[in-house]
Amino acid sequence: MPKKEVKKAVKKDMSKYGAKDISVLEGLEPVRKRPGMYIGSTGPDGLHHLIIEIFDNSRDEAMAGFCNNIEIVLLPGNRVRVADNGRGIPVDIHPKTKVSALETVMTTLHAGGKFGEGGYEVSGGLHGVGASVVNALSTFARAEVHRDGGKYIQEYKIGQKKAAVKKIAPSKKKGTIITFEPDVSIFKEVIFDMNRLVDHMRQQAYLVKELRITVLDAREYEGKIDLEDKKGGDRVFYFKELGLEVPSKAFYFEGGLVSLISFYNETQKPVHKHIFYVEKKHEEEGKETVGVEVALQYVDDISARIVPFANNIYNSEGGMHVTGFKTALTRHLNNYAKKSKLVKEADGNFTGDDVLEGLTVVISLKMHEIQFEGQTKAKLGSTEARGAVESIFGEAFSAFLEENPDDAKAIINKVTLALRARKAAKAAKDSVLRKGALEGMMLPGKLADCQTKDPNEAEIFIVEGDSAGGSAKMGRDRRTQAILPLRGKILNVERARIDKMIASKEIKALVIALGTSIGDTFDVEKVRYKKLIIATDADVDGAHITTLLLTLFYRYFKPVIEEGYLYVAQPPLYKIKQGKKIQYVYTEEEKIAIVGTDIPEISEDQEDEVEETEGDEIPTESVGKDTKGSKGPVRDSGKKKAQKFHIQRYKGLGEMNPEELWETTMDPETRTLKQITIKDAQGADKIFDTLMGAEVAPRKAFIQNNAKLAEIDI
Repeated sequence: MPKKEVKKAVKKDMSKYGAKDISVLEGLEPVRKRPGMYIGSTGPDGLHHLIIEIFDNSRDEAMAGFCNNIEIVLLPGNRVRVADNGRGIPVDIHPKTKVSALETVMTTLHAGGKFGEGGYEVSGGLHGVGASVVNALSTFARAEVHRDGGKYIQEYKIGQKKAAVKKIAPSKKKGTIITFEPDVSIFKEVIFDMNRLVDHMRQQAYLVKELRITVLDAREYEGKIDLEDKKGGDRVFYFKELGLEVPSKAFYFEGGLVSLISFYNETQKPVHKHIFYVEKKHEEEGKETVGVEVALQYVDDISARIVPFANNIYNSEGGMHVTGFKTALTRHLNNYAKKSKLVKEADGNFTGDDVLEGLTVVISLKMHEIQFEGQTKAKLGSTEARGAVESIFGEAFSAFLEENPDDAKAIINKVTLALRARKAAKAAKDSVLRKGALEGMMLPGKLADCQTKDPNEAEIFIVEGDSAGGSAKMGRDRRTQAILPLRGKILNVERARIDKMIASKEIKALVIALGTSIGDTFDVEKVRYKKLIIATDADVDGAHITTLLLTLFYRYFKPVIEEGYLYVAQPPLYKIKQGKKIQYVYTEEEKIAIVGTDIPEISEDQEDEVEETEGDEIPTESVGKDTKGSKGPVRDSGKKKAQKFHIQRYKGLGEMNPEELWETTMDPETRTLKQITIKDAQGADKIFDTLMGAEVAPRKAFIQNNAKLAEIDI
């Protein structure tokens, strides 16, 4: 098309673009159009966030001092009920919207007590849009309010009211009850995880002292629950009065953050007796008042656990309150060490890393005008937070050290040990990784590297033993797949410092192969492979080696997991032959589905003997597939040729020849890999402490409590 004609066409199209082409989404339409903008996703995280949003409104009532009881119930039909004994959402007419305040809160974005001067002093929630967003994404929602001597209700469907707010009965109670049913056209799968809710609510109960939170799972009680309360009663907490024996968890902690520290450290050995705690408001003229609450304790460990909250929202990436805490902690421990002469001058000053080793701390900040970096609220950005925490914590911690000299001495000794270990580790690391893996150091001799230098294409198999390594090296795709065999069980890094780790040949080889370095020089951007695949034998020893490797990656290469680079291979358990047909089976259930339950396992060295008798006629039941191809044993009272199965149980990867290893475990087209993720970092940290830490008692208790769940390969 000539240039003149193109210009005319463009001009014509531009002339058509006007006000009529601008989409205006009214009411709650934006929420249904882009739900991810409001709840993060339409997967499990977003689904559970609906409950948290309604709960947050009740919790805000508790933080304001008007509520001490919250009940969350999973109901039949994908419904959820959240009840509290707070003041109840106002039901009088709102001066701006000209409808009930309850209707305004439930159907209007950015409407709530957290925006007005007479509302909450401190609030969490999602931009103040929680109730209306949940309403918009639900096919059914019902608000029930007890206040001013009456019981009021209003029902909704995908954010639209069914009728006006009305008083249906007198009531002597106070509180708000929200019941909702998520829209299955929005959410991929509506399955609520009771354990996930319990973990979150336990944490919230620690953060709000003397608040009772009860979580109940009544999904199996179809027809036994009077949701509508047609009798017109004024009960708020149904299950107290119904007397149903439903699975439930209740949390109530008078100790608050001190109780939370004890919970985190229950599998650890404390370094000092008393848990430090302070709660105080930081008031400065011309600046916002900031509530600061900090609890901490040192334990005999080398990892740090810093758990920060702002308005009861967990900040996984920290923020200004964490910065202020670290500054004050380092300064006051250095000051006390010098003043008390507990540290030699030759040792020098403590660094930020020294004072964090073995520390468990919870920092909780409460502000009215709070600012986060990004929509996820993972990082606190309010600048006032840094000075507030630095001042309040610093002053209180300095007094704690002076008033508890035995605790102070134990803490200083712990930090001094960390300082000396850091220097020893640095010297050991420098001698081994002086220039880094990619800057002059030769790659390990046992590593069979791949040809490509593009990390996006490259993958490394970390395999158990030389025999598996040999098969993997022969069967791999040399262009993209590297093989690193490890001999035996690597060092348990949960109990070792970096200097001992680097002295381990297997760990040293792995660190050099990855190219990221380790410790304070670790850089995930330098990783040489963006698929790190742990491939161990399908037995107890293989599971132990996998656990040791996962511990290493979690403690020292966590960004590798967070970036989604770490995987565990799933090799087959059985190889099943039937004539010329070969099948690889990955579970016991799959094997039974193919061969039934009456077939003995036959090792490779027995195959010739079985082949000789394969054509014999047997006058009893034969086992195999029927002519229609259905799986499982086939029963036939007549004579029939037996269809023999040859079953080989793989005890290790080394038993596979290169071709078998390739097509079952290494071929990107047919293999099965499990990606390692960190859904709950605090839970993961606790389980690593329990299973791999120095304390035997927690590990013994874990084994006793979970022994019946274990699948034992005898």
